[in-house]
Amino acid sequence: MKKILVTGCNGQLGRAINKVYEGEDVQLINTDVAELDITNVDQVISFVLEHRPEVIINCAAHTNVNACETQWDLAYKINAIGPRNLSIAATKVGAKMIHVSTDYVFDGTNTEPYNEFSPVAPLGAYGKTKLEGEEFVKKFSDKYFIIRTAWLYGEGKNFVQTMLTLGKEKGEVSVVCDQIGSPTSAKSLAEMIHVLEPTENYGLFHGTCEGYCSWADFTEKIFEYAGVDAKVNHITTDQYPTPAKRPAYSVLDNYMLKLTTDFTFPQWEDALKEYLA
Repeated sequence: MKKILVTGCNGQLGRAINKVYEGEDVQLINTDVAELDITNVDQVISFVLEHRPEVIINCAAHTNVNACETQWDLAYKINAIGPRNLSIAATKVGAKMIHVSTDYVFDGTNTEPYNEFSPVAPLGAYGKTKLEGEEFVKKFSDKYFIIRTAWLYGEGKNFVQTMLTLGKEKGEVSVVCDQIGSPTSAKSLAEMIHVLEPTENYGLFHGTCEGYCSWADFTEKIFEYAGVDAKVNHITTDQYPTPAKRPAYSVLDNYMLKLTTDFTFPQWEDALKEYLA
């Protein structure tokens, strides 16, 4: 029976991974920070040598983009050192390494979707530490898949749930309309990982739902599909300042996925409908 180690198993993607492998002849070794501190190299190597997984799927990350600005060391440990440690351990047991990264490795100045060969230029601590994580995976893992995704939502706390709560409570929300990206369901991303995992189609991939919108457009669709009667005020990023600067345009082109597999992501609207249903 194939063993797959999942880190960050309690997060949105970790939960979706568990669902996509349900009923298969696979043993998922689910860990979160209580079971495995990925920032501790000795602990990671010892754990991996004990369990000897064939695959490691790293869903763990410090994803609080604003907090990363003031918690650089913590963000670096989780987003960069963690993937490094897992990659070192993966190589020791000959395991495949699947690492999830982000659209925040780009600065958002493009006007057309970023593919896997577009130059990177992260704006803030989150993007910078995630990019370092990618580099460590490339350096220390023999067999890796790095998957950049964006605007992820799934089971747990996320933008969709936050907007639904605010819409129902207040009847009106103000959301930025000048940041453009591709909302992506954790279920769809887990399905992509499930397709890539058994293969030797290694390398860097982009993995987001098809199409794009602004956060304000996204919110309007959330309300429409959920039947919530609430108004969305379109505001600019300048009107909603945050500690971390976000890329204004971070649409990803799943170029390598389209070239090398038959897997296609759904349109973001269809994935959102399914999620809300």
